[in-house]
Amino acid sequence: MTRRSLLASGTLALARANATRMKIQLDCGSIGVKASLPEAVEYAARFGFEAVSADSAWLSSADAPSRARLLDRMNQTGLVWGQAGLPVEFRRGEEEFQQGLRGLPARARALQQAGASRVTTWISPASDELTYIENFRLHVRRLRAVASVLEDHGCRFGLEYVGPKTSWTARRFPFVHTMREARELIAEIGRPNVGLVLDSWHWYTAGETVDDLRSLTAADVTSIDLNDAPAGRSRDEQKDLERELPLATGVIPLADFLKTLNELGCDAPARCEPFNAALRAMPPEQALAATAAAMKKAFAFL
Repeated sequence: MTRRSLLASGTLALARANATRMKIQLDCGSIGVKASLPEAVEYAARFGFEAVSADSAWLSSADAPSRARLLDRMNQTGLVWGQAGLPVEFRRGEEEFQQGLRGLPARARALQQAGASRVTTWISPASDELTYIENFRLHVRRLRAVASVLEDHGCRFGLEYVGPKTSWTARRFPFVHTMREARELIAEIGRPNVGLVLDSWHWYTAGETVDDLRSLTAADVTSIDLNDAPAGRSRDEQKDLERELPLATGVIPLADFLKTLNELGCDAPARCEPFNAALRAMPPEQALAATAAAMKKAFAFL
């Protein structure tokens, strides 16, 4: 059979599914598509995604029949949960952090009851007020408290470092912006459910290689982001909110990135988060189709 006939028969898709435990995740917000959680589930099913982002706000506020209908629909379409964003603001004042922390058990309980088990957030790579060690201590205290609540509700907790030099040099005091530093932070937090969000963009802009990926185990990876970088800029010139869809330019070696994670036995969901103005300007269905095509093209390496 030719590759075209394999695609038409669905055999290639089945072969890819058997070749990896990672799942292609739809995160509507990351591509500028406005959708409720039920709408996102329908989009994911229609455009061939395998997972959909969990929305703890929707799950904690919807009535029981609505939740049941949503879960039934996911079962019918074969969709599984990807990650959910952390609903706690830990980067600003103590009062705001404590308020978010008080609300976290209800959100985590809603995720647990729905069968979702991954929550993620990102680490700001610099501060104007806190030195590295002051910021490190603050993050350890706050994120340990968050991790404990999530652990009580069966949730893994992923932390994403931000790699671009244009980001971590933008303020007075640089902070965590590499995989090694993120792993040091995770080790100090000291909770077994804490791992990494691995973004190909941050891996590339931090100057990391497949050897850095090979230092991990599958359990270290909570979720994955796949992005490419604009051509015509050096690595140190890349700007965090100006990215490309996977394989759009070939600047980031996504085949090496994905193959290495697959060799680890990684089972994390993978989403696209390109912060791309052209993509966000598209009609929703066009943006969804473009994202699905890019993600499937990347996963075809496996």
